[in-house]
Amino acid sequence: MGLFGRKSGREVSRPALARGGSIAALGDWPSGYEAQVRAGYAGNPVAQRAVRLIAQGVGEVPVEASDPAVAALIGARPGGNALMEVLAVQLLLHGNAYVQVLGDGRGGVAELFPLRPERVSVEADAGGWPAAYRYRVGERVARLIADDTRPEVIHMRTVHPLDDHYGLGCLGAAAGAIAIHNAATKWNKALLDNAARPSGALVYDPGDGSALSGEQFQRLRAEMEAGFAGAANAGRPMLLEGGLKWQAMSLSPADMDFVGLKAAAAREIALAFGVPAMMLGLPGDAAYANYREANKALWRLAILPMAGTVLKGLAHGLRGWFPDATIDIDLDRISVLHDERERLWRSVTAADFLSVAEKREMLGFAREVEA
Repeated sequence: MGLFGRKSGREVSRPALARGGSIAALGDWPSGYEAQVRAGYAGNPVAQRAVRLIAQGVGEVPVEASDPAVAALIGARPGGNALMEVLAVQLLLHGNAYVQVLGDGRGGVAELFPLRPERVSVEADAGGWPAAYRYRVGERVARLIADDTRPEVIHMRTVHPLDDHYGLGCLGAAAGAIAIHNAATKWNKALLDNAARPSGALVYDPGDGSALSGEQFQRLRAEMEAGFAGAANAGRPMLLEGGLKWQAMSLSPADMDFVGLKAAAAREIALAFGVPAMMLGLPGDAAYANYREANKALWRLAILPMAGTVLKGLAHGLRGWFPDATIDIDLDRISVLHDERERLWRSVTAADFLSVAEKREMLGFAREVEA
């Protein structure tokens, strides 16, 4: 029996725990996860579309399960959302996904329910191994056991090189580009509020070298704010008197490059989440010959790896209830990859040096045909 009641292989203590910590704030970019989600996902169209492209694709991936009960659990919609889609969003943004295993009262599994990752914390034992998960909602805390055989919580995470227990999401890596993109959007909105023209200055030039008194300056500023400031007064003609003249300020090279800066930030956001820029409709990106190739790259490089991570994590967590169950992605039912599958079939069929059994095995079928 292990020192801490763990099964064989867990008696040895882990190395000293390491915590990666949070990403440092970039200027006005919020450092908390909830604030980052509001500013970077809910408030940024590029990041939101990139995450949804991957998550919705993961939710629509055709799955083959050896046990119908496992297939029903994976295809369920707890809380009204597809389980696979919710887990993909959490892994992309937070880097961690937690699924509570709800029993049916008879030793089986009734439902898999995803937990909000920012509410979950890992409780390690004296040896450094996860012993439980604490789920906090306000003042209420639920302690869920992390059993190796039949855990109450299935924890899936991305790789974090500086943390032992928590994964690393893409939101932190995209923080700088999202902050730039949001700032450019606010700047463009302010420019439109000013009749799409840059600001200018009132110049007092009476010709005798005199200057405005303090009272005159305050009165002039109050009149300008009341009659000409704000979006409602954009484009309103200005009547000047007493040696005043309007001097328009031209756009600086930095101002004129704001559109290019915003497009570059949008491409960096797409890069952080692994989505081809062409799939987001971003201009000036011709890395792919056409939309079809970009869509294929999205599936091969982002959607399928994420779906594989989620399915393997669920299969590993459910092995205590379904020890022999397998969960695989049915690539034959993915329409985006049909041309690749067709080329494979042609190549295998034309290989005269292979037997029929070997060809069937290469295409994913049983070697022998059942009678």
